[in-house]
Amino acid sequence: MKHLHWPSWMPVDPYILLLLGTVGLAALFPARGTAADVASGASTAAIAFLFFLYGARLSTREALDGLKHWRLHLTVLGCTFLVFPLLGLAARGLVPVLLTQPLFQGLLFLTLVPSTVQSSIAFTSIARGNVPAAICAGSFSSLVGIVVTPLLAAALLGSGGGFSADSLVEIVLQLLVPFLAGQVLRRWIGGFVTRHKKVLGLVDRGSILLVVYTAFSEGMVQGTWHQVSAVRLGGLLVVEAVLLAVMLTLTWYGGKALRFGREDRIAIQFAGSKKSLASGLPMASVLFGAHASLAVLPLMLFHQMQLMVCAVIARRRAKDPLEAEHEPAGERSATLA
Repeated sequence: MKHLHWPSWMPVDPYILLLLGTVGLAALFPARGTAADVASGASTAAIAFLFFLYGARLSTREALDGLKHWRLHLTVLGCTFLVFPLLGLAARGLVPVLLTQPLFQGLLFLTLVPSTVQSSIAFTSIARGNVPAAICAGSFSSLVGIVVTPLLAAALLGSGGGFSADSLVEIVLQLLVPFLAGQVLRRWIGGFVTRHKKVLGLVDRGSILLVVYTAFSEGMVQGTWHQVSAVRLGGLLVVEAVLLAVMLTLTWYGGKALRFGREDRIAIQFAGSKKSLASGLPMASVLFGAHASLAVLPLMLFHQMQLMVCAVIARRRAKDPLEAEHEPAGERSATLA
């Protein structure tokens, strides 16, 4: 039996279609009463299991080896957790002209989540960039984000986004503890996780779909979606397009200003300009509770936008002539680290 593959010319990520279908299901058949309690409990368990798998997958040895290229990783972390949030805060001036307050809070939350891992690696590979650096940069960002994202959310969003001090405790119990448990048990279950990567990948995505269904069901029951109009969604898309363009420009030319070689600049651009849907959705569910539906909307839209734009950039970078002969010797050696 032949495996079905998504056409390469199709500009929409098939998983985004599944997410949109899940949103539509929540709109038509939102969970209420006992069903809502069951969905909420299952979503909580799914989030904990998701981060347990993250911990079990992360190779401590690879992470330590990646520290050799610390300058690149600090650059990516700075883009992810400093430059992005500053741009998010600057968007406050667009309220209420382009954005409503809830949409702004969702946009600000988007700027606080960690970078992607899989897509950063894939695009870096297509563009002939430093793939090992992209792997380590994405892994470091995900690891740091488990702690930094909730702290930044507490500082920048506060109670105005449905965020409370109890959310920090929930983050520790639902995200950090399972992640650390996965790291501790990796010695015994790491081989199993690696051998069954595809099956567990389906579990990952299924867990996120459950989180989305639960969050959007709560939003429908509470009438949250009546706050969003087509005009506001259009304004949000414009703002996110500008945000992505600014970050892609800053990461590419900023890497050049910091004297990184071509391969490193590619890794910096793709790892430093993107945000993780896989990490952001569960975090939003824990942090925002009933307010999570609007909080994750900007992230879902940005995720699709970054995939489409970065796919085009990666293909164009792949056609660039290699510049190794023009790079300083120190940069070439760093690229190989």
